Amino acid sequence: MATDVEIVNVADEPGWEVDPDDEWGVAVIAMVGRQLKLRREQAGMRAADLGKAVGYGEDMIYKIESGKRIPQPAFLDTADEALRAGGLLAAMKEDVDKVRYPKKVRDLADLEAKAVELQLYDPLNIHGLLQTPEYARALLLMRRPAYTEAEVERFIAARMARKSVFERDPVPELGFVLEEWTLRRPLGGRTLLRRQLEYLLEAAQLRNVELQVMPTDREEHAGLAGGIELLKFKDGSATGRSPVVGNGRPLHEPRQLHVLELRYGIIRAQALTPRESTAFVQELLGET
Repeated sequence: MATDVEIVNVADEPGWEVDPDDEWGVAVIAMVGRQLKLRREQAGMRAADLGKAVGYGEDMIYKIESGKRIPQPAFLDTADEALRAGGLLAAMKEDVDKVRYPKKVRDLADLEAKAVELQLYDPLNIHGLLQTPEYARALLLMRRPAYTEAEVERFIAARMARKSVFERDPVPELGFVLEEWTLRRPLGGRTLLRRQLEYLLEAAQLRNVELQVMPTDREEHAGLAGGIELLKFKDGSATGRSPVVGNGRPLHEPRQLHVLELRYGIIRAQALTPRESTAFVQELLGET
């Protein structure tokens, strides 16, 4: 079957290993493995039989059952059907999907999923929520010491998963301030940069997104101390993060949040307006 061929091709891809330092993730995958083995044995199937039914090798079945490999969603669906598990295995997809992403990314994604307003400033890169997969990969491959291939795949998947914030209903208000130099430097090549600029223009058209550019010729800049993340929630509470306030830890104390809000407000005032910023990105795209 076409599905079997697809599973065989992707079953042993990098990026599906279990992070041994993620206690919750290890526990989830171990539980899934135990349930899979239990259902297989109840069905009177050998590992090789199940592997043949779902398009996996026998060794991969054992890896999943022993909690050494994160099962892919398609595998859980197919295994559930093959073992007549009544939806038990398929129902684990949501938790299993989260395990693939690093814990700190999961924590951040959980906050972003609850926020009604996000105000974001990154002085070093185009913000992760605005990166294309290709641009994100290029940045991750430049890291020194180098990430392993599995780490690169894991981080890309996590970064792209966070983009679900754009698809929420109701949608949150999203504000980004980007540095001009990050839009000019052709990291990964000009072809990647061009597609990235096109994506920024697409994002800027969304009614809940305000995208602003900080020109490099500004004589005053309130963001020199570092990046800022401000997330506000429906109940009026907020959390923030910045490398120079609280050493990058999540902040909830009103006085510290006020500092971040003050800085972000000044940064926005110093940057181009959203309309000017869109025109600026269009001009850069024409030059690329």
